[in-house]
Amino acid sequence: MMRLRGCRSLIAGQRLSTKIVGVLIGFLLLALVAIGSTLWLSWQLEGAAAAINETGSLRRHSYRLTLLLAREQAGVQSESSAKVPEQIAAIDRILLLVERGDPQRPLGLPPSRAIRDAFRHVLAQWNGHMRPLMLQAHAARGAGRQDAQQQLDGHVERFVAEIDRLVALIEQDNALRTFWLRASQLALVAMAIGGTVALVYLMFGLIVDPVMRLRGGMRSMAESDFGVRLAVESRDEFGQLAAGFNEMADRLEQLYGSLEDKVREKTATLEDKNRELELLYDCASYLQQRHTLETMCEGFLARISSYFAADGGTVRIVDADNANVHLVVHAGLSAEMVESERCMKFGSCLCGEAAVKKISVVHRLGDLPGGEQLQCAREGIATVSIFQICAQDQQLGMFSLHFRQARGFSARERALLDTVAALLGVAIENMRLAEREREMAISEERNLVARGLHDSIAQGLNFLNLQVQMLDDSLAAGKTADAAAIVPALRAGVKESYEDVRELLLNFRSRLEEDSLQAGLRKTVKKFSDQTGIPAEFRALGPGGPPMSREQQLQLLFIAQEALSNIRKHAQADAVQVRIEDGEDFLLSIRDNGIGFDASAGSAMDDTHVGLHIMRERAQRIHADLDVQSCPGAGTTVSLHLPQGQRRAA
Repeated sequence: MMRLRGCRSLIAGQRLSTKIVGVLIGFLLLALVAIGSTLWLSWQLEGAAAAINETGSLRRHSYRLTLLLAREQAGVQSESSAKVPEQIAAIDRILLLVERGDPQRPLGLPPSRAIRDAFRHVLAQWNGHMRPLMLQAHAARGAGRQDAQQQLDGHVERFVAEIDRLVALIEQDNALRTFWLRASQLALVAMAIGGTVALVYLMFGLIVDPVMRLRGGMRSMAESDFGVRLAVESRDEFGQLAAGFNEMADRLEQLYGSLEDKVREKTATLEDKNRELELLYDCASYLQQRHTLETMCEGFLARISSYFAADGGTVRIVDADNANVHLVVHAGLSAEMVESERCMKFGSCLCGEAAVKKISVVHRLGDLPGGEQLQCAREGIATVSIFQICAQDQQLGMFSLHFRQARGFSARERALLDTVAALLGVAIENMRLAEREREMAISEERNLVARGLHDSIAQGLNFLNLQVQMLDDSLAAGKTADAAAIVPALRAGVKESYEDVRELLLNFRSRLEEDSLQAGLRKTVKKFSDQTGIPAEFRALGPGGPPMSREQQLQLLFIAQEALSNIRKHAQADAVQVRIEDGEDFLLSIRDNGIGFDASAGSAMDDTHVGLHIMRERAQRIHADLDVQSCPGAGTTVSLHLPQGQRRAA
């Protein structure tokens, strides 16, 4: 354990990956050395065991060779004579094999000096005595063979004794190596157990303990214990983590200490922004509604005065042509001040100066030279803030907020006031544009009415005027017969003028029912048929295309009414067909079988046939194409084409 602690202190300054890799490589090398030594001992034991077997076989070959020589001496020559050289050669091969060894089997003598000396004695005994005597006994005959045989018997015993001694030495060496093999195996087991324990201890010390400490610190941090700190015991990754954890704990402790203040600050900021959004939404929603200028400015001033807790305020409109500033609405001002500032010139007082400079300003009256002499200051106002009302880079007016206590405006408040001022400017500009559009529409409609009156009633009245003059001349000349002939013409002219007036009044009062052009046309065609007695057919085709604005639908209805009026006055028709095709494009056609006219007559046609010019003007207003096809005796067809690109929803 002391060594492990020493190892831990030694590697404390290293990186964690280096520590783990070093420890694992160290244990791997130890295991490889132990396994290698065990394998080496096992290989030597196997070689020695094979050497024992081969050396022990020398005794068997020696005794067999002696037996063969004895049988040869006894007169058995057939088999023994041939086998003696084979046995000698076999003993030579065994001795050579044992001396050289065979790594593949494995086979080899143990590297012991005593064993080597004993093997050399065996080899010397064989080469010096045994082999020559055996060859001599094999070659001798009669008494010589018997003497050789007697000498050989003594040497065989000594040769076998040397072999037994050699085998005994090898067995002793094997026993010793077997002991060391078992010892190394036991050491390997002990090393595995000790290495596992050491690895577990080191892993706990290097990884598990730091992780558990870090986990404990995180758990304490999760329980809002920001005072917890970890000991930095190394310079490895866990040491860096511990140092980083301590830094994080320091920052969290600081942040948590000021968290409540920041929360209150953020909450106040969010509340202010929510109030700003509410004001912007309220002003935008209010200004989108339809109001008069005074009502709109009054509601706007009430909202911003309430938001900024102002003691008063004004909204003024600029008349740049006359260099005047007109007061529209006011709050918190005395009657005297309202009367004096109802209309002021550019450059007079603070508001007039702001109108000239076209800038938004905040004045603290006490800081201005001679500010106490201003009428605002005499009425107890300490701060006057003025903001420009603009739309499309054009100055429309200004509004002011009055405070009885000195007050400043932050950049965010100034931006908010500029934004609401822009909203008011857009609303005023839209109101002016809508008013101009209404004026233009009324003017165009009046022009059309005037043209209709001129082309119908005015011509009828002119005809009646001529007839009245002729009647007066006839009565003055006493020509009663001529006067009596003029009266029916007067009666017919009056009737036609009355019908024209009645028809114009009905057309001017025409309205679309439930925004349905088809229903309006159907009703108009039926009314025409009922009043004139001319059969009129109405047909509607097509699936229905893009929607059209109300203005377009009204103009189409007026064009149809004008065409039917022309048919009543001039066509002398007995059948009329009105058809619409409502698809991607809109097509309107009005056809009669009357007397027709020369459609190629140009401008003369417009002067003769009432309403054609008016129909063309109405078609141009909605960007439609009007075409009139007619020739004498073949009826008339009025066609109107409204392309898809010009159809727009109301």
